[in-house]
Amino acid sequence: MTIQLYNTFKREKEDFTPIDEKRVRMYVCGPTVYDYAHIGNARPVVVFDVLYRLLREIYGEEHVIYARNITDVDDKIINRAEESGESIADITKRTEQAFLDDMGALGAMTPDVQPRATEHIANMITMIGKLVAAGHAYEAEGHVLFDVSSYRDYGNLSGRNRDEMVAGARVEIAPYKKDPADFVLWKPSDDDQPGWDSPWGRGRPGWHIECSAMSEKHLGPTFDIHGGGQDLVFPHHENEIAQSTCAHGGSKYVNYWLHNGYLMAEGEKMSKSLGNFYTVHDLLDEFPGEAIRLTLLKTHYRQPLDFRKDGIREAKKELDEFYLALRNANVKADVPDHVPAEVIAALGDDINTPKAIAHLFELKTRLNAATDAAEKARLKGALLLGGDVLGLLGQDPEAWLRGAGGGADGLSDTDIDALIEQRRQARTDKDFALSDKIRDDLAVQGIILEDGADGTTWRRE
Repeated sequence: MTIQLYNTFKREKEDFTPIDEKRVRMYVCGPTVYDYAHIGNARPVVVFDVLYRLLREIYGEEHVIYARNITDVDDKIINRAEESGESIADITKRTEQAFLDDMGALGAMTPDVQPRATEHIANMITMIGKLVAAGHAYEAEGHVLFDVSSYRDYGNLSGRNRDEMVAGARVEIAPYKKDPADFVLWKPSDDDQPGWDSPWGRGRPGWHIECSAMSEKHLGPTFDIHGGGQDLVFPHHENEIAQSTCAHGGSKYVNYWLHNGYLMAEGEKMSKSLGNFYTVHDLLDEFPGEAIRLTLLKTHYRQPLDFRKDGIREAKKELDEFYLALRNANVKADVPDHVPAEVIAALGDDINTPKAIAHLFELKTRLNAATDAAEKARLKGALLLGGDVLGLLGQDPEAWLRGAGGGADGLSDTDIDALIEQRRQARTDKDFALSDKIRDDLAVQGIILEDGADGTTWRRE
């Protein structure tokens, strides 16, 4: 089948044609590891995880390479170490693991390659050296800067003119620059800052050169897809294009640029002062990761997303319905060889996850209505495989519906099973008042009982 993707560079949807169908390559900008990831950081992880799954479905698992970097040298990390007194090594190790754990809880697959910036300093120095030798970069006061005037196509990705670039909040104005739009490739480091020896003195890389060097190392000078949030279009991705193109003698850097839309929380920009700054780590204390993932996927990736806790609660209830349908279809799933055509077609249309999810709801409705065992098995298999390409419905239905198993603040599974047995005996003894009381008491504690031909099952709200 043909996948269509909206290419930010061309501002239109295009048929996706990989450079090599046997080696489809995608790079997505990863985290700067100095703090917990917030829900805005999680959106591109989930979005491009779905694209990764789609590409693997179309081209084969062994033919897709997905790289997502770890930025472990950055001024934000240095500042956090100075503020907290914690070492840079401890900060980056701890927050990188937290990021991986949190994204795993959202159902994100592990990328094929996760390069760390500090492990690719030599690659960055080599690339900077090529830019200096070719006249695209210059030294100034211990810095090496990219000469924006040397690349005539600068600004084509973002569509910004020079005045807009210089006025941008993320463009640093410095007296040693030839042009205010020039950006740092290498900067000097003090004795107490991370640094590496280079032809320009001891220092560390600028942010933008990191992704260019790491993507070149693992995917080659030209590759298929580069993804990230819309906030990275300028200056980060604009600068990546300039330095990579010039370092490779004018060769094209990336064929398809994809960007997810902005995220707000509870109707406003996320802010700690407003109480709507949500880290994934904190949200996972309150909600299942799969419900958070579904919430992110219910809005098309290029559209702005207003992320609300009520939306997660709604997604949790919808997942309850899916898992109920899977549990109640008491047959072994007949899993098809391929993802249902409607689901794959929706995702092939610029990763249209809302439409793909709508098809899952249709399959669930048909599964609930089916009476023939073979038809139930077929629909159950189709629903499971359709969910899998979205990173959904992969848990055991019984485990999902029983939730975390209770604890200090709730009934344990064993307690609930004992009460259900007590209720069964009460019904046998025709003590319906006690039976109803047990059911109602459990409902107050968020335990829903469902009586069926095979006995009583339960789930947590």
